[in-house]
Order: sequence, then structure tokens, then C-alpha cells
Amino acid sequence: MKRRLLSVVLAATMVASLLAGCGLQSAAPAPAEAPAAAEPAAEEKAEEPAAEEKAEEPAEEAKEEPAEETSEAAAANDPKVTFVMAEVNPLDTIVGMTDSKFKEEVEKLSGGSIEIDLQAGGVLGSENDILDGMLADNGICDISRISAFSLTSYGGTKSLLLSLPYTFVSRDHFWNFAQSDLAKDFLEEPQKNGAGVRGLFYGEEGFRHFFTVNEIKGIEDLAGMKIRVSNDPVMNGLVEGLGASPTVVAFGELYSALQTGVVDAAEQPIANYKSNAFPEVANNIILDGHTLGAIEVIITDSAWDKMTPAQQEAMMEAGKLAGEYCKEISADKEAEVLQQLKDEGCNVIEVTDIKPWQDAVAKVIDEQVNTDELKDLYQKILDLQ
Repeated sequence: MKRRLLSVVLAATMVASLLAGCGLQSAAPAPAEAPAAAEPAAEEKAEEPAAEEKAEEPAEEAKEEPAEETSEAAAANDPKVTFVMAEVNPLDTIVGMTDSKFKEEVEKLSGGSIEIDLQAGGVLGSENDILDGMLADNGICDISRISAFSLTSYGGTKSLLLSLPYTFVSRDHFWNFAQSDLAKDFLEEPQKNGAGVRGLFYGEEGFRHFFTVNEIKGIEDLAGMKIRVSNDPVMNGLVEGLGASPTVVAFGELYSALQTGVVDAAEQPIANYKSNAFPEVANNIILDGHTLGAIEVIITDSAWDKMTPAQQEAMMEAGKLAGEYCKEISADKEAEVLQQLKDEGCNVIEVTDIKPWQDAVAKVIDEQVNTDELKDLYQKILDLQ
């Protein structure tokens, strides 16, 4: 009897335990759902910083864009323009290589919105022909590489100083000028005078030397010769100072003029002398270095006005780079060509004493530097050595 009672009690206890367990299970879902509901909130909190980082990224990019923008990017979407550029010498000369560098940099820095149609080898005429056309704004040529002294016959008073004999004692002396504020003032002169063109940058093609049909040994042999000149007062005075006769001949006709005896001699930088095949008809060159061949690249005002400010900036920067390139290559190119001339049998005459040459042409300096303003400017150039 006692065993049965104990069994009943144990059974009742087990049922109560099971019922209690069932009651806990049915009440559990409410608190169990709270963590489940909290999990998305935790995920959202974890994702918020990432979302903030993504939101910040465009802002950072927007801040960086102006710093990364270049003149190339600024000009790339500007209206496209094409300019014709003239060069009287072949492209393998110092000036031709400088022109090519300028074309390359202009097109690159403008993002392709400016195209330079470079016409070399004198196909558009002589420097004077080209300059006449540009000043008349005939639309044939927009940009040209010219000798700095070419402007002297067109009111380029300051440019005249660059062509006076024995002004620059070295290449470094010239580049001290070309990269100075004084040079910038010289480049702006024609535009300020209303000539219709403006200078972009300076360069040089090496020292200029006399070359002759007949063999010579020194300065005294030039007396009485007919020496080709471009029509400018400095070269006329220089040749007359040497006791020779200045004879105006277009550059494109010079080869035949030497060949037929119209002239007995001429003068050019070494690289131009060889590239234009002048040794074939005048195989004697005397290294007097009477003038450093200062060059200038000019553009018409009408062409300048076709460009946007960004394009103008790109063109000026390209000019700066082309000038620096000219400085890098000029001396080496000249030395290379001079050695080629010697190897090919050209009669190269060295000048050991420059004093007689300087004395012979001193008069032309006095005649041209004839105002207080010019004397002051000329002295500033001399002081840059």
C-alpha cells in the first residue's frame, strides 16, 4: 500500500515538472524575440560608419579635382583652332627642332584643341615675305619663327639691340637675357606699338659666321666682297665696316646667288649653313661669331584673339618649354655639325683674335644706339653677361 502511494506521489511530481516546463517554454518567446529584434539594430549601427565613409569619399574627390586640373584639361574642351606656322629652314636645324618641340607642346598642353600646321623649308617664302603677310594680316600665316633682327625694319627698336655685333659674349650671356624680365618687355614691343603681332618666346640658333666662295684666311680677305645681307641697317653697317659691299638677296635665292657669282659670301649659323647645302657652293667658313643668332617666335594678334584664355596660357607655357629645349640642344647640335663639316672637307678658319673684328664694326653700334633710352637698354643687356 505504501509503495503504491509512493508511486502515485512520484508520478504526480513528474507531471507537475512537465507542466512547469511547458509553461516556461510557452512564456519564452516574448523575451527571446527581443534579442532577435535587437540584432538588425546592431547591424545598422555597424554599417553606419561605412555609410558615412562612402558619403565622405565624393566630397574628398571633389576637393582634389581643382588641384589636379591642368591647362591641358582646361583647354581640351575649348573650340578647336588650327594655326599655320612658317619656318624658312629645314626641320633638322636647331630652329626647326625648336619649332617641332613648340608644336608638340602646344598640341599637348591644349588637350588637342590647338593644332599647329608647321610649314618648313621656306615653302611660304622668306622671313621678310612672311612677316609682311603677318603684319598685313593676310591670313596665310599665323605664327612664324623669325630672326630677332627681322623686326628692326618694322619698328622693332628694341629687337635691333639683339643683332648688334659682338653684343653677346657667350651663349650663357644670351640665355641670361632670354629668361629675364627684360626679354619679356622686348617680346611685347611690337604688340604695344600696334604692329599686329606679338612675341611668344626667344631662342637661339648659334653664333653667325661668314662663309665664302673663294678661300680666305682672315678678316682682310673680306674687303671688296659682295656679301649677302637681309635688308636691315645693322647688317648693312656691319658689312660696310668690314670693307665689303652689302647685297640684298632673298634667302631662298642665296644658293644660286653664290653659285652664279651674284654674291661672293654670306653669313649664317653653322647648322643652317650645312642644312641648306651652302658648303656645295661656298666651302669656306670663318668662325668670327659676329652675332648670336637670336630667334623669336611671333603670332598675329588676330590668331591670338581666336584662342580662349586657357588656350593662350597653354601656348605661352609651350613657348617656355620650347625655349628651354632650344637651350639644351643648341650647343651640342652646333658642335656636331661643325665636326661633320670638318670631316667632309670644309675649310674651317678659326679666329684667334676677335679684337680687329670688334674694332671694324664698332661704328655700327654707335650709329644704332643713339638715344638715352637705347643706351640704357643696351647697357642692361651687356650687364647680364
